[in-house]
Amino acid sequence: MANISKRTIKEWEPLRFMREMMHWDDLQRMAGAFVPDFEVKETDGSYLIRADVPGIAEKDLEVSISGNLLTIAGKREEEKKEEGDKFYTFERSYGSFSRSFVLPEGVDTEHVATELKDGVLTLALPRGEKVATRKIEIKRGKSS
Repeated sequence: MANISKRTIKEWEPLRFMREMMHWDDLQRMAGAFVPDFEVKETDGSYLIRADVPGIAEKDLEVSISGNLLTIAGKREEEKKEEGDKFYTFERSYGSFSRSFVLPEGVDTEHVATELKDGVLTLALPRGEKVATRKIEIKRGKSS
């Protein structure tokens, strides 16, 4: 256990761990697929999700919520190649992407704020009222 850093123990992130173990994003990137980087952060009053989406127009992004599933999808179109163009390096990726996040209980899905600025899509998902837990009494049935 001496080789495990304090950050690993204190800030264990299951989704990041799974992605790193599976190298999913790396495989998609190696295949030339466009995979934006995401950041999910919890604040006192909301959850913030930021996605790096440089070169993607607002019309090419879609944010939807179905139940407690938030989906962010979009596409970055490949630039037209002209006959006679010489590329000395070709590292940019293009294509469609879709990422989904399961929202925790208590998110106010009716008041989600979005902003696309300088190639960064930001979503602010305010927390609503905490869902109260209540005990349900179990009634005894009649014996036959």
